Amino acid sequence: MNNNFEDFVEHLIRLTTPDEAGVRRLPPERDLCAALDVSRATLREHLAMLENLGVLHRRQGHGSSIEASDASFIRTSFSLMRRLGYLSDAEVTRARELIEGAIAGEAARRVADADLDDLRRFATDIVRESSAGNDDAALDADLAFHNRLYEIVDNPILTMLNEGLSPVLREHVRSRRALAMRADPKKSDGPIVTDTVHQEVVDALASRDPERATAAMRKHFVDYELLTTNTATPGDLS
Repeated sequence: MNNNFEDFVEHLIRLTTPDEAGVRRLPPERDLCAALDVSRATLREHLAMLENLGVLHRRQGHGSSIEASDASFIRTSFSLMRRLGYLSDAEVTRARELIEGAIAGEAARRVADADLDDLRRFATDIVRESSAGNDDAALDADLAFHNRLYEIVDNPILTMLNEGLSPVLREHVRSRRALAMRADPKKSDGPIVTDTVHQEVVDALASRDPERATAAMRKHFVDYELLTTNTATPGDLS
């Protein structure tokens, strides 16, 4: 076998043995080196990479096993990209608009009455906390609203992406909310315009109409752009 890391992982998985709990356990290092035709140094280097990714787990007295990782390595990657300047606010906003528009459309097909109750509560909390000047509580409710949509869709790839982006999204939404609050000339003591759009998203989801839900989520982002750039009246999408 060559030293390509992807090939190594594929062959490694084939050599694992699932136990009764479904955990895939690795053979001893000596056996792995022989089966994979790699040196012990190369084997340990690749295993260390898998451990850093949260895929490989070592337990004293139980050996090593391979399991599906959580979103920690994605969170680290996106956070580094953000800190190093590879993810701009505009890029994050556009990615959210594309992804969350699709999320809203799919959620409209799956949403249950209990989900709508949760979303309505979050939407109400956003407006109430924003109006009271409780910025952190409003931020938490805002993020909870959007996270709930991912939970409704329940797609493991999208869930992993959302969890991986969570630190970046929190920072991003915080800055968006601060900018929108400064830009809103109408209700200095009330909710910002883009807060009230969350209820429109809930109403669209309640209709179980995917196109309407997608449009409502798009309006959420368009209203923000209109509000913060002062190019038109927020809500005027004609």
